[in-house]
Amino acid sequence: MTQVTDHGGGVHSIEVPIPDNPLGHTLVHVVDTDRGPVLVDTGWDDPEAWDALTAGLTAVGVTVADIHGIVITHHHPDHHGLSGQVREASGAWIAMHAADAEIVRRTRESEPGTWLNYLVAKLTAVGAPEAHLAPLRAAAADRGRMRTLPGARAALPDREIVPGELLDLAGRRLRAVWTPGHTPGHVCLHLEEKHPTGLPGRGRLFSGDHLLPGISPHIGLYEDPDDDTVTDPLGDYLGSLERVGRLGVAEVLPAHQYAFTDAAGRVRELLDHHEDRLAGLLGLLSSPLTPWELAERMEWNRPWDRIPHGSRNIAVSEAEAHLRRLVKLGRAEAVTGSDPVTYIAV
Repeated sequence: MTQVTDHGGGVHSIEVPIPDNPLGHTLVHVVDTDRGPVLVDTGWDDPEAWDALTAGLTAVGVTVADIHGIVITHHHPDHHGLSGQVREASGAWIAMHAADAEIVRRTRESEPGTWLNYLVAKLTAVGAPEAHLAPLRAAAADRGRMRTLPGARAALPDREIVPGELLDLAGRRLRAVWTPGHTPGHVCLHLEEKHPTGLPGRGRLFSGDHLLPGISPHIGLYEDPDDDTVTDPLGDYLGSLERVGRLGVAEVLPAHQYAFTDAAGRVRELLDHHEDRLAGLLGLLSSPLTPWELAERMEWNRPWDRIPHGSRNIAVSEAEAHLRRLVKLGRAEAVTGSDPVTYIAV
């Protein structure tokens, strides 16, 4: 049975499964409006996920054909994957922040081989060993057997979420809060309405992956291969956390795990977590390390030798994001002339 939760005030959540993922499911939220139901995220593009979403909508008392609009917190496939299928069935509009919409567009237009060649070059630059690079090189060369990359079929949004503005939802006050870090265009959505049970605070927050009750979200590097701007996604995330903490919401409705109160307390925990992690990395950088070597030594939810190949790419991306923050703060620097580049604490 699909799990559906009534959060009151015309808001429900539906557990939509994510195939072969320890997260288990995405919480797709259904918000009643005067023009029909609107979804906050949609779930992974998978038949089981589609069946769960449609069954959940039936339990709420609507059908997928009734969906008026789709608001996407960020472009990841467990959030945006089913958007196109919902739009085909209902004619619903799809809204997304411009920065993530650009990633969707770039992914759709790129040949998988081109993307894999870029990934090989990126991983080479951060010190990945040849044993890790070899399968990627082989996949890039053998395009005929290449699987479709996640996101390659993702729907292009037709509306832009503008930070600070109210979304056009009849009868509701839902304001976009730009919260980059997990992705460049991640948004939280502040439902500026009195909590249905009278909890003290300023409404509710659909937090996507930005603020979760028991998980520290991955900090991602999503860079245009043709743009050499050095970004600081961890700095963006920490600033976004502080902004969300100041909202004073009564309740947080995240995209994973469960709803919770005390957003400000959770924000403080995450800020402390990243400060502790940065301090720990400075200890590791007492001698020069490449981003790959730093990732090998960082603490993850399992030993490095048990982290799957694809997840290691994500881990080294997070290591590099933390290195960039340390460099920007003047607490670490690149070692001149090192190739691949190494970093050391200063």
